[in-house]
Amino acid sequence: MSRHVIDAHLLKTLHTLITESSVSRTALLLGQSQPTISVALRRLRAITGDPLLVRSGSRMVPTSHAMTLVEPLDQALAGIAAVLNPASKFDPATTRRTFRIGSPDYLDVFFLPAIVDAFKHEAPGARIEFQHLMTVDGGYEHALESGALDLAVGNWSTPAQQLHLQPLCRDDLVCLMRDDHRIKHGRLTADVYREAEHLGVTTHHATGLGTIDRELARGGLSRNVTTTMPYFGMAPYVLMRSNLLFTTTRTLAMHFCSLLPLRIEPLPCEPQALSYYQLWHDRTHRSAAAIWLRRLVSGVAKKLVPENASDRR
Repeated sequence: MSRHVIDAHLLKTLHTLITESSVSRTALLLGQSQPTISVALRRLRAITGDPLLVRSGSRMVPTSHAMTLVEPLDQALAGIAAVLNPASKFDPATTRRTFRIGSPDYLDVFFLPAIVDAFKHEAPGARIEFQHLMTVDGGYEHALESGALDLAVGNWSTPAQQLHLQPLCRDDLVCLMRDDHRIKHGRLTADVYREAEHLGVTTHHATGLGTIDRELARGGLSRNVTTTMPYFGMAPYVLMRSNLLFTTTRTLAMHFCSLLPLRIEPLPCEPQALSYYQLWHDRTHRSAAAIWLRRLVSGVAKKLVPENASDRR
């Protein structure tokens, strides 16, 4: 990065542009006009020597370099906040408060245990409560606004625009099946994939394509879902007793394969991936305790899903 003088407002603008991946949302959150934010983005691109945001289809996404800036920006902005508001200090080692996170059940088997481990290590006297996003009264947006939740974690294709957003990681999609499936290893072609019967997990009431089907469509694929269920944890046991295919993320598939006689096949299309986020309301945006929790969750995600997971086959 070149040696330019960057004030706190420009740092905040950079952080918001990366985490929101949108000039319009950044302008809305910072109370600025879109042209003002566009000028700031051009200046930041010149300073960093990186595009920071690039177009992917109809949306903007952060570059790999931009993603590496999120954590140091978090630290810099927290440091500035501590200088301006010393009373906001928070010590996880001594706190006894309760933190509440909303998440879907597909994170239960590998992500949440890792969060609990890190949480108990850093805040041994605190409590942490997880709530399934399907059971949160009034929905996760209302829960974050009211304070019933401190944080929501998931992979929404269209996250609520009025909430703050931080990308956590991207995980590529793969196909999971029983180890002795009649589709031989390396024989999963696009035609075979389309003609096969698929297992789907429906975690909410919605119309239209779900998140996975949207990503498959980007790669020119579709699936024939003939069996659905409400919980991801049930999927591997159904696969073991059927010829169904299950499209899911690599990290979850690898976890199931480590426990049961299942195998992973790459999707017969260009690599597709799901993006995971954490969302929070402005009411906790500057809270030292909430900032600590968000850093902890972000750190766990980086360890569980390597930065370039979506590039693997």
